[in-house]
Amino acid sequence: MPHADLLFLGGVVYAGPGRGAVPSAVQVAVVDGRIAAVDADLSAWRGPATEVVDLAGGMLHAGFVDAHIHPIQGGLERLGCDLSEGSSAEDYARLIADFAQLNPPRGCDASRAWITGGGWAMSAFAGGTPSAAELDAIEPIRPVFLYNRDHHGAWANSAALALAGIAADTPDPADGRIERLPDGSPQGTLHEGAAGLVAAVAPAATPDDEYAALLEAQRYAHSFGITAWQDAIVGDYFGASDTALVYRRALAAGRLTVDVVGALWWDRARGVEQVPELVARREAHSAELGPASRFRLSAVKIMADGVVENGTAAMLEPYLGAAGESEHPTGIAFVGGQALVDAIMALDAAGFSAHVHVIGDRAVRDALDAFAAAASANDWATRAPTDARRHHLAHLQFVHPDDVARFAELGVTANMQALWACNEPQMRELTVPLVGAERAATQYPFASILRASAPSRLDQMTENLGVEVEFTARGRQDSVIRQDGRPVGVDARPRLCAGSDWPVSTPDPWQAIHVAVNRTLPADDPEHDPETLLAHEALTLAEALDAYTAGSAFINGRGPGDAEVTGIIEVGAVADLAATDRDPFAGTVASIHATRNVGTWVAGRRVFG
Repeated sequence: MPHADLLFLGGVVYAGPGRGAVPSAVQVAVVDGRIAAVDADLSAWRGPATEVVDLAGGMLHAGFVDAHIHPIQGGLERLGCDLSEGSSAEDYARLIADFAQLNPPRGCDASRAWITGGGWAMSAFAGGTPSAAELDAIEPIRPVFLYNRDHHGAWANSAALALAGIAADTPDPADGRIERLPDGSPQGTLHEGAAGLVAAVAPAATPDDEYAALLEAQRYAHSFGITAWQDAIVGDYFGASDTALVYRRALAAGRLTVDVVGALWWDRARGVEQVPELVARREAHSAELGPASRFRLSAVKIMADGVVENGTAAMLEPYLGAAGESEHPTGIAFVGGQALVDAIMALDAAGFSAHVHVIGDRAVRDALDAFAAAASANDWATRAPTDARRHHLAHLQFVHPDDVARFAELGVTANMQALWACNEPQMRELTVPLVGAERAATQYPFASILRASAPSRLDQMTENLGVEVEFTARGRQDSVIRQDGRPVGVDARPRLCAGSDWPVSTPDPWQAIHVAVNRTLPADDPEHDPETLLAHEALTLAEALDAYTAGSAFINGRGPGDAEVTGIIEVGAVADLAATDRDPFAGTVASIHATRNVGTWVAGRRVFG
């Protein structure tokens, strides 16, 4: 028996779905970056060089996998004018003024010394639309351009608008809207693609800036127990440069410790003619770095619609109020209908995982229709349980009840940003007034998607491939797939995965898990509303934790049956692990948010704590 490199003891271990609904008091041994043993007493594995990690009553779990994140963008904001710690117009004014004072113009005229960053909340301003005049009062000379937290809009001062040539006679772009004053002149808020008009003239981050941002994002993510992520946009996007080279630079330098899937950007101004280019890029990347690289280009990101708060989410019925009387009364489908069907069918046939942004119920339905068309055209029923195509829909704010069971039917994973599933100022002041109470009751139906009793892709595989499905006490989410009598792992198509969408929201998974379980923000949060948002859609702590670990690992190609397995604690799995300061299962659900990460390991190497 070899001696362990790492030995975890003195706490509890949550092993993952199908391995117990609560943690157990066992020990874990790690050898050569993999889990070598899990048992009640592993003292025989202890040798003179073994590093013993005393969990001190805390919990060891698989490292978190953030299934939807913008890390370089988040890192740039942390290194730029970062407004994420503010919550009011007064906070933002102070933070901007402080940044301007600490970062005076260097080597150029002040009128060309841009201030860029972001992180402001729409709820801090009437109608969610801060004005250029407010920014001018803080900084009248230097151009200022700041994305909001959801990155579906931006705030610009008059100097930035002038440099972009935005005036009363500037038409709205096809995929966005310029907020205007009564005389038609730009008000200062730019929605969706309109933000790109300023982004195109703002100074782009340099390669060194982006490299520093990646390393900062990685450090920050590891501090929360995150060991892997799916970068939701890799490619040229609204003036932002393609970040693939940044990842490759970190990989070559031996500094990329996080395991990454990059989702290549789908240019919504084009169609399926771009698929061969995406395939060529993926194949060239894989040929050079190898399919087992820590940075893989196996997914494509499609932004199907916008967001509700600015009227660009694609809805089945018109918005209420002025938004419902606008040029786009049901929002904007950036990629919808037949265009989305064609895109999904082509990407699926080319072997890509499709990662689709959907907020409105029409966007969700369009996407599910597209996957249904692909399932028929590309004969999904004959695919192996561990087929590499891991399709998922991100955000899912509004899902029509008729579409809930279709996730299970199609084997498409719901990628949840659970921190948003609560009542708070933006929900009450900007969202609900635009959709009304009936549609507001269809938001973030995570529990319904998880527990829907519908014929699933597993049933099709049972018929077509001779696959046996063994259900556990917790149901289909924990079902074990066996092929030729051999366990291939837990349900190869998890219903849920999870991500933060950072820098839109905090990357701390425990905050999102708290809301997934409670459907409220923590009681000590300044935006806490005691009224739960659709309490029947709450998940259990185990279900939420499974989504953020095993579910997200699966869509990143690291699930049961894959060559490398993460997201679970079992013998043979990669030792991507995180430790907490407590056992969150032992406390009340109201205290989940207080859980703190105290240690993070990637392939058995400590990267935090």
